[in-house]
Amino acid sequence: MAALGLLRAVLQRCCRRLQQGLGGHSPPWGPALAVQAPAFLPHAADAGSDSGAEAEPGLWDSLVWMAVPKKRRTIEVNRCRRRHPSKLIKEKRNIDVCPECGNLKQKHVLCGYCYAKVKAETRLIRMEIGKKEGGPFNAPTVETVVLYDGEKPTEKDEGKRIIERARKRPSWFVQS
Repeated sequence: MAALGLLRAVLQRCCRRLQQGLGGHSPPWGPALAVQAPAFLPHAADAGSDSGAEAEPGLWDSLVWMAVPKKRRTIEVNRCRRRHPSKLIKEKRNIDVCPECGNLKQKHVLCGYCYAKVKAETRLIRMEIGKKEGGPFNAPTVETVVLYDGEKPTEKDEGKRIIERARKRPSWFVQS
């Protein structure tokens, strides 16, 4: 109860200061008044002192004034604006079937399901390279060739790092 009385006293003091800042001749303020203003409102300037300095700003000088619409938009106008054909989601016409897995995908984009397989195979190849080299700082600066079951190194592969995988080559992993 003491906190409620203290809050009431603070609000009354603030209301008196606000009325003094507006000249003292204002209607009583109701609880519905909401003003966005700085946390500290300056006191009104003394009327008798004209020392050449500008007067301190009042409450109305510290408010931020914004433009507001003069008429309410009707529901029909709002719906027409929101549902204009230029704002609707466009229909995709570049959808194709992935030749590897049969899932739908965009043309000229790697299929998401196939990409997961590519990531997994790349991770396994990197693990094989890590086992063979003994760490990331021991890797030679030569090209790497990946050989799968039944593949033999060619003359072009002389001097290159060869990684052998004990499985069949995936159809999407072409041999170059």
